[in-house]
Amino acid sequence: MSRHPVEALLRPPVELWSAVVAFATAGIAVLAPWALMMPPGVAYAAASVLALLGIVRWRQAWRVLTYQRNLRRLPTYRLRADQVPVSQRKLFLGRGFRWTQKHTQRLRDTIRPEVQRYVQPGPLYRWARRKEVAWEVTPLLKWLAVGLRSRAWWNPLKPLPSVGGKPALHAVEPEEQDVWMEIGERVGHTLVLGTTRVGKTRLAEILITQDIRRGDVVIVFDPKGDADLLRRVYAEAKRAGRTDHFYLFHLGFPEVSARYNAIGSFSRITEVATRIANQLPSEGNSAAFKEFAWRFVNIIARALVALGRRPDYQQVRRYINDIEPLFVEYAREHLRSSGQQSWVTEVEEIAGKISERNLSSALKGRDREAIALMHYLQKQDLYDPVLDGLVSAFKYDKTYFDKIVSSVGPLMEKLTTGKIAELISPDYLNMDDKRPIFEWLEVIRRKGIVYVGLDALTDTTVASAVGNSMFADLVSVAGHIYKHGIQEPADTPNREILKDGATIMPTISLHADEFNELIGDEFVPLLNKAGGAGFQVTAYTQTWSDVEARIGNRAKAGQVAGNFNTLIMLRVKELVTAEMLTDQLPRVEVFTLMSVSGVDDSSDPTSGVDFKSRNEDRISVSEVPMLTPAELVALPKGQAFALLEGGQLWKLRMPLPDTRKDPVMPESLTAIANEMERTYITNDQWWRQRETWWHAVSDMSLSGGTPVNTSNTQTEEDG
Repeated sequence: MSRHPVEALLRPPVELWSAVVAFATAGIAVLAPWALMMPPGVAYAAASVLALLGIVRWRQAWRVLTYQRNLRRLPTYRLRADQVPVSQRKLFLGRGFRWTQKHTQRLRDTIRPEVQRYVQPGPLYRWARRKEVAWEVTPLLKWLAVGLRSRAWWNPLKPLPSVGGKPALHAVEPEEQDVWMEIGERVGHTLVLGTTRVGKTRLAEILITQDIRRGDVVIVFDPKGDADLLRRVYAEAKRAGRTDHFYLFHLGFPEVSARYNAIGSFSRITEVATRIANQLPSEGNSAAFKEFAWRFVNIIARALVALGRRPDYQQVRRYINDIEPLFVEYAREHLRSSGQQSWVTEVEEIAGKISERNLSSALKGRDREAIALMHYLQKQDLYDPVLDGLVSAFKYDKTYFDKIVSSVGPLMEKLTTGKIAELISPDYLNMDDKRPIFEWLEVIRRKGIVYVGLDALTDTTVASAVGNSMFADLVSVAGHIYKHGIQEPADTPNREILKDGATIMPTISLHADEFNELIGDEFVPLLNKAGGAGFQVTAYTQTWSDVEARIGNRAKAGQVAGNFNTLIMLRVKELVTAEMLTDQLPRVEVFTLMSVSGVDDSSDPTSGVDFKSRNEDRISVSEVPMLTPAELVALPKGQAFALLEGGQLWKLRMPLPDTRKDPVMPESLTAIANEMERTYITNDQWWRQRETWWHAVSDMSLSGGTPVNTSNTQTEEDG
């Protein structure tokens, strides 16, 4: 750094002249000392001093030339996937430097009109860009146009890389270094902001690559279902030797996707109704219908669990439309377990005496056995909260019942139509289906890798419902881990035990691309409460307004933003989003060089001085923002500013992808699908756990108690 208050880097490299003179004089002193009238000994000593002076001046000139060259064209930064550095203590982000007042000063110097010839490409470059278009269709000159467009090393007029933006934002510091972030800071979660096609996915690939090789549990949510991201996740799982624990859940490829029951795992039975009801509108009059829908879904879920059946969307849809079969099934099971001996005969007698004319309008047209069961149970002095809820739902008029649950019907229809229904409402006893069924707690225990492609471009509603249900399930699992740990079996191969016998808490790296499509009430607890369970969230989105629009409340959006301790911002096109970074930065002092000249004439006729002239340079100091939103808008692709470790501002650039000669990168999604079909293992061991499941749910108190946890009921064979 210059010792002077004003650096002069945007100027001709005048040091070259003194360097050339010093080297030339040193050469003469060595080869012809007589020309300098020096004896050989003195000449050799003088040559050494002159050569040293030439080296110093050459380095100074090279610094100026390199700085000016980088202002116009930064050197390409490529990195193969196997070259991405991995550390157990730090996270690699790319190459860059710590941004300080010096860089703000240099950046402001580049906008002065008199230095533009050092910042902008020269006239020959501009001529080449014009001619490569003008000669594109000219028969004799089109080959020359091809040469001008070529980015080969032999083309001195090759076009700039297609990254756009302002190269000076990174070129203001020629001496960049690898940038690392402490792993401990990731528990505070990371927010990545950047407009479309500026490098968010590339940054995600770099972070996911390190998480997989580090051995973390890795969960990737991709609403779009980006093919390149899926290929990268699978390739890194293969490179790390972890394909046995790789799960692909993709709504766009149900034939090869793993299966997942979005409402089948819970710590409290009320979570089932909450996950479904949260997908319903809650504004205005819809709020009341949402509460009714929650109540009836909760009644159905409690009844299913009490019967030893795992809730899923198919069953909820069936019994929301007609709750009578569930009421009859549960009533029979309840009477059998209560020890009643003659209930079958008495119910048949009551059914035989029922007259359609004497029934209320709500019960007309109903099955007589169901009506008889209801009357028989009302005569008994047995109270069961599940049965009481079923009876109250059964007694509703069918038309009225359909109206109050009408809001949940369309949602259930979307979630249970076509092949997607098999993914999110799996049949656990179907041995012919080779696709595995995964659960989050089991994935965490196995240190698995899960790619979730929600295919939001095809059906946003289904993608949002499944994504929010998954987040709600993860929050439930986080609560279980926070209270009880992961409770790994003793023979689990990934079990890590400390000297005192305690189990090491797993690290769960969750990457949510396009997370404005996923954000909801379920996501907020994952940010502000799940850190103690080992969750570290990295969220990617285009603008913060997308999040505010999704949440519908600016205060809630601010609550979400406050839970991200690390902010990485690529090029953005919205000033409000850019101000999320710039408003957190201090103001700095910059120097401005002002040239002043003037002339004074003398009015004294006796004086020998007719006039006085003066020329001076004045340095003024002004206070400016360290960064402005306009500079974030002008970032080239693949570059970013990052607030790390308590507000330290770093300038980053991510390496460009280099997939050449990568032996583990699958050529296409078809290759991944074929590999998944070959390695998938059926859940043929699940039936051995059915008795354990039944005992777990049968222990539930008839007075309204719930099982401690039902997310650990499915096992799989290791491949």
